[in-house]
Amino acid sequence: MRKLVLSCMAAGLVTSGYAQALFTYGPNSVAKDEFLRVYKKNSINKKPDMSEKELRSYLDLYSLFRMKVAEAEKQRLDTVPSIDKELTNYRKQLAKNYLTDDQITNKLIREAYDRMKENVRVAHILVSCPPGTDTAAPRKKIDSIYNVIETKGQTFEAMAMALSDDRGSKDKGGEIGYMSSLQYVYPFENAAYNTPKGKVSAPFKSQFGYHIVKVLDRRADRGEVKVAQILIQTQKSRGEEGIKDARKRADSVMAMLKGGARFADLVMKYSDDKFTINDSGVMKPFTSGRMVQVFEDAAFGIKKVGDVAGPVQTEFGFHIIKLLGKNSLKPYDTLYTQLKRKVENDARAQSAKDIYFEKVKAQNGFKENAEAYKEVYEKLMAIPDTGADAKSIKPDDFRNMSKPVMSMAGKSYTQSDFAAFLYNMTRGKLNGPRATTIRDAYSLFVNNMLTDFQERKLVEENPEFRLLMNEYKDGIMLFELMDRNVWSKASKDSAGLKAFFETRKNKYMWEAGFEGAVYKFKTKAAYDTGMIMIRQRKFTEEEIAKAINSTEKPDAVTVQRGRYEFSRFKEATLADLQADNIKVINGENETYTVVAAKQVFAQPVAKTLEEARGYVVAEYQDFLEKQWNEKMRQDYPVKVNETVFKSMVKK
Repeated sequence: MRKLVLSCMAAGLVTSGYAQALFTYGPNSVAKDEFLRVYKKNSINKKPDMSEKELRSYLDLYSLFRMKVAEAEKQRLDTVPSIDKELTNYRKQLAKNYLTDDQITNKLIREAYDRMKENVRVAHILVSCPPGTDTAAPRKKIDSIYNVIETKGQTFEAMAMALSDDRGSKDKGGEIGYMSSLQYVYPFENAAYNTPKGKVSAPFKSQFGYHIVKVLDRRADRGEVKVAQILIQTQKSRGEEGIKDARKRADSVMAMLKGGARFADLVMKYSDDKFTINDSGVMKPFTSGRMVQVFEDAAFGIKKVGDVAGPVQTEFGFHIIKLLGKNSLKPYDTLYTQLKRKVENDARAQSAKDIYFEKVKAQNGFKENAEAYKEVYEKLMAIPDTGADAKSIKPDDFRNMSKPVMSMAGKSYTQSDFAAFLYNMTRGKLNGPRATTIRDAYSLFVNNMLTDFQERKLVEENPEFRLLMNEYKDGIMLFELMDRNVWSKASKDSAGLKAFFETRKNKYMWEAGFEGAVYKFKTKAAYDTGMIMIRQRKFTEEEIAKAINSTEKPDAVTVQRGRYEFSRFKEATLADLQADNIKVINGENETYTVVAAKQVFAQPVAKTLEEARGYVVAEYQDFLEKQWNEKMRQDYPVKVNETVFKSMVKK
């Protein structure tokens, strides 16, 4: 229902006074420009119907919408905690698309594309440092490894095998093969593309820890390749014998291909790749760095579409590869939207946000007070690690620390503000490396302040953002107003609902039918047992089902109990059940449906309120809404400026 309300929202809600006012509703007015903007946006067809009939119809709908929004504002529904919270969440979500530097974002998109033109073959050494852990020891270790490689003649490969924490590459001297743009985290990609061939990068940090990278080779991008494969897996548990057996099978399949067998037929018969076997072995297109190196080289090495290479051995087994197509790197304009989405969801997007916030700081006089921060930092560091209050932040201990740690646009953020933020973030406990936790929390505190400040400023300075926020605000206020006056009221107003029902209860009738149970038996044995119990008329439906169903056959019989109308239940007629309250319908494969009527109704019978409740509530809602709409029209009478209205009409 909320979607229905929101779909009726206005596209633009800023009136332009009485200049070219199209209509007024009570003391409020709507300009012609606003009405046309909304009307055109909500037109079902791309070309709006500007006939007088359609314009008047929409004006009636839109004026009613504006009345309800005015009533919601009069009742100050935007201050309702649930609505305020929802508006805040929406503002934060919407602002993500605005709190960035478009120029920098486009530069990052271009950088990603340009890097896609080249593949870089790299090796690396990783010293793990999970987020939230102390960085001192890992940083010292990577610096030591780097210095040994650079000054003491140890090879990169030897140091990787001995000291790298990357188990996937350390046994290969740290080598991870060729990579391209947007395949690894941004700091790693930067190091790979900014380091000359044969050189080792300076140590750098990523979310995984500290790295150094060695660039082994560079080559022009090979584009994208599409292949199909037949995989013959090796049984690793059989060792060399398993490898020999798999190679023999792969050679046999290759011989069949050379003898004229269809590739797709051999996939179905021999391939062990469960992901492609039902698609003739076809794999998703891939670029450099996506597959193990030997497989990738073999795939890109096939010259002609339709040709086959192999068997190629990898850690997974032996592959026979058929080339289906090759494509070079697509033009920048073609990939722009796809790259933009990836960049905005990548760590590099933080660069654009950082630059944007630096501009916000400069424009609004952002200042930090290092001495004030040092005081609160030292007090936090002095919290004891042992005892009853070990590692506990007590907000009262910081309540009188009123020096500003930072200020911007005339507003100060104090030491106690930061302590309260840290308390909420850590749930009052300084676990883990304390200095790192406090520093990271302060950075987050600054970023949250900047984000909140700029989100609110967007409403004032960005017309598009303001428009979207106003649309959403009016939509959720209208939903709340409708719920109070119509939807919930219809369900909760029991006296009103009963009175409404009494005025039209003859509308809600049971047609001729029966009340009872319908049994569905899956076997003759279940049917025989069930019929004995039904005929005795002393067992409940639950007792009959429990006696027949078992662990082995939990659905030997199913039962549905209720009120049935003959017009909708065709298996039994009034005549059938008047003659015998039990009707048996034979199904296929010894299945049976049995109707056991406890009461038969030959004539229509009025439903009770509870029996008709769903229908009555729906009609009562419609009734209340019509009443409410009339009240809105009385409270906010509409006056249309006919001269302005007719200027919109086009025949």
